[in-house]
Amino acid sequence: MPENKSSILIVEDDANIRETLSTILQQKGYKTDTAKNGQEAMQKSKAKFFNMVLLDIKLPDMEGTKLLTTMHKDQPKMMKIMITGYPSLENAVEALNLGADAYIIKPVKPEKLLALIKEKLDEQSQAEKMTEEKVTEWVKTRVRKLEDDSKQ
Repeated sequence: MPENKSSILIVEDDANIRETLSTILQQKGYKTDTAKNGQEAMQKSKAKFFNMVLLDIKLPDMEGTKLLTTMHKDQPKMMKIMITGYPSLENAVEALNLGADAYIIKPVKPEKLLALIKEKLDEQSQAEKMTEEKVTEWVKTRVRKLEDDSKQ
């Protein structure tokens, strides 16, 4: 099994779900960390870089959408997947409008979640690659311009 360097923060107040998700993701090679509430999640996401957060909409200390807003503002490039046991069109639309990259309903089927995680991390990787290519092209263009200017 290839080592996957992506790190995922799991924010879920239900200890069984939190640990099960963590175990499944670790078995697939992901690095995981967990938080049982919004405060803990904010502290961990400020202290360490995560490629992705799996975020429960209902948390004991705050609404997951409030945490989503904070995380989206602080780390816009981190992929954010909302997970809920209380699905409604309203909270799905709100979550997506507030910066969620995906929305999934409990009970979560592991294979569906793993496919979604891979898809979103691939999107993130592509965006980073495009940014790196743009920066590289800009540097090359800038160097050529400076060389041309120095010849004149």
